[in-house]
Amino acid sequence: MIDVGRVLELHETTVELWHGEEIANPHNGIWQLICQQHEFNFRLWHEEDTARCPNASDSEIANVKRAIDKLNQNRNDWIEKVDVWIEDELANQGVAVAADARLNTETPGSAIDRLSILALRLYHLEEQLDRADADMEHLNSVGKKICIAQMQRENLATSLSELLADIGEGRKRHQTYRQMKMYNDPSLNPVLIAAGKVG
Repeated sequence: MIDVGRVLELHETTVELWHGEEIANPHNGIWQLICQQHEFNFRLWHEEDTARCPNASDSEIANVKRAIDKLNQNRNDWIEKVDVWIEDELANQGVAVAADARLNTETPGSAIDRLSILALRLYHLEEQLDRADADMEHLNSVGKKICIAQMQRENLATSLSELLADIGEGRKRHQTYRQMKMYNDPSLNPVLIAAGKVG
């Protein structure tokens, strides 16, 4: 259904590419969705770096906060889009779900999102190894973090492959979970409602 090895490769190659070139998404179908979701994480990662800068002005932090909220909304929307694609694919293939099939604690879209973040984390940890000003204690600490992140990525990729196989064979039920994020909807914001700003 979805080749997890290709997901890992897409995440890894685009993170490296996008740090040196303009962001591009030449993919189609599910791969366009996965790449777009990854792009939101990429942009989000760097906005969060900006937000943590101690010299950032109040105005800059306010702008970054708004950008982060929008990117988080997009990220969650695209997790859902990946899961809806899987839903549609299962219907197109006529997959019969076993009567005793169980749900998983997270969806494939959520797991792909976590793999995206791990690709970003590994890239930025490995960057630390090239710092001329870093002492041995810092490099050793980073090296340990890289080992842990690599193990987590490998374990998650294996679990996702198994989950997709189980879903594709009807041994597990697939469910798209709606995020229903409230922070970008003025009609659900209690501060705006209390201030009479929602009409």
